[in-house]
Amino acid sequence: MGKIIAIGGGEIGRPGTKVETMSIDKEIIKLSGKNKPSLLFLPTASNDSTSYYDVVKKHFGDRLGCKTNVLYLIKNKYTEKELRDAILKSDIIYIGGGNTLKMMKIWKKLGVDKILYEAYEKGIILSGLSAGAICWFKYGNSDSMRFSNSKAEMIRVKGLNIIDMLLCPHYDLEKHRILSLKNMMQKTRGKAIALDNCSAIEIIDDKFRIIYSKKEANAYFVYWNKSKYYKELIPRSKTFSPLKF
Repeated sequence: MGKIIAIGGGEIGRPGTKVETMSIDKEIIKLSGKNKPSLLFLPTASNDSTSYYDVVKKHFGDRLGCKTNVLYLIKNKYTEKELRDAILKSDIIYIGGGNTLKMMKIWKKLGVDKILYEAYEKGIILSGLSAGAICWFKYGNSDSMRFSNSKAEMIRVKGLNIIDMLLCPHYDLEKHRILSLKNMMQKTRGKAIALDNCSAIEIIDDKFRIIYSKKEANAYFVYWNKSKYYKELIPRSKTFSPLKF
């Protein structure tokens, strides 16, 4: 049974910030069915930031009771067995934000992408925010080129294609994504899911619901049909609905 919780954005307690995604993060843990699940953090998109892992340990470990571990895929070298053991023996995989394009290239080079597919099929929870949300989808609306050029355009980056849709994070916070996504979807088949910060899509097999940690946060289906552009607010519901690609 496949389980994904992809978060549009929000803080988990970096120095000087408040925790914004608490109720979503609690749902990630609840979905594991364990009181103290093992959570594996991959900070590849943030260039293996150790300070990011410190925040994850404090939030998911100290606050929420998870047993945390990390894979530094850029700084360290692992055998295939070490990678497989770390990923496939975890209850939760949590992916941080950052440069999605760079992260995907590293994962493919190391074969981590294939192991993550296995984790999905095994029922391990796949989660994360921003880049860590995009990666589970076929495509994402990404700012990856801005890490080297602050004026660069948004790009359509390829994810793992576990979910055959495009995902756009930070839809409310980063206003330039609104027009960017509209233009991007002219060249992209099917629908996109646009997530505000503090909203997330929870997917179990082929059904989904939108969950929130802030009452103002929303999520939308975005697509073109017969030369007309649609932006549909996804209604709030506690029940799951079929996810139609």
